[in-house]
Amino acid sequence: MIRTLLLAALVAGVLSHEISTYELNQGRVVGGQEAQANSWPWQVSLQYQASGSWYHTCGGSLISNRWFLTAAHCVSNSYTYRVVLGRHRLSTNEAGSVTVSVSKFVVHPQWNNNLAKGYDIALGKLSQAVTLSSKIQAANLPAAGTILANNHPCYVTGWGRLQTNGPTPDVLQQGRLLVVSYATCSSSSWWGSSVNNQMICAGGDGVISSCSGDSGGPLNCQGSSGKWEVHGVVSFGSSLGCNYYRKPSVFTRVSAFISWINQVRSRPP
Repeated sequence: MIRTLLLAALVAGVLSHEISTYELNQGRVVGGQEAQANSWPWQVSLQYQASGSWYHTCGGSLISNRWFLTAAHCVSNSYTYRVVLGRHRLSTNEAGSVTVSVSKFVVHPQWNNNLAKGYDIALGKLSQAVTLSSKIQAANLPAAGTILANNHPCYVTGWGRLQTNGPTPDVLQQGRLLVVSYATCSSSSWWGSSVNNQMICAGGDGVISSCSGDSGGPLNCQGSSGKWEVHGVVSFGSSLGCNYYRKPSVFTRVSAFISWINQVRSRPP
């Protein structure tokens, strides 16, 4: 689902298509399955305009009727963007889905185009408020500082590639990933120093992963109350392949940025 960025011999990033300034490995949920229509109603398709047409580039998560969460590496000043909400099949103008232009992006101030350094997170503001419905809902976010336990089950969702360098799907995909603890993921036989504690690793079984085109999309996990929460933003994967063994998908950990998210959303228009 994510596009992979070549940070080093093994590190690869996330963007979803060619607008990246890096050589990225983009994809979809590899080894996953078609999601039930509108079962992840905060899922966003971030799209860019080129030669009069619109193209999916990244995922995102609606967090209010005006704001959505995505990855910093998905944002370029060179493009005009829009988001599609409430959609299952991207090629079809489904009843209840809406398309809204993006009025601005706020990229985390410490993002420096280096995925291994982190801060791969951005907020997008819609040009107008959307009406929430059964198909379009705002995601719940975790409490600040929340750390998921090793092997906690989550789902990554998106329209990224179905396999490394493979085709992209028309319908939303989902893949079940188990969280990998930071102690394990940062060990030398996993991601080593390419990850930090402001990230979440999930997967690494060599079967299911995010891939190109999934970047910016959510890692959906059930909290202690049973509610689904967006705990991660798809950031990067391995340049060796989307579903490479012991190279789990890496996500920006949302709970590390709750204060920043709230500050951005509270600013005057």
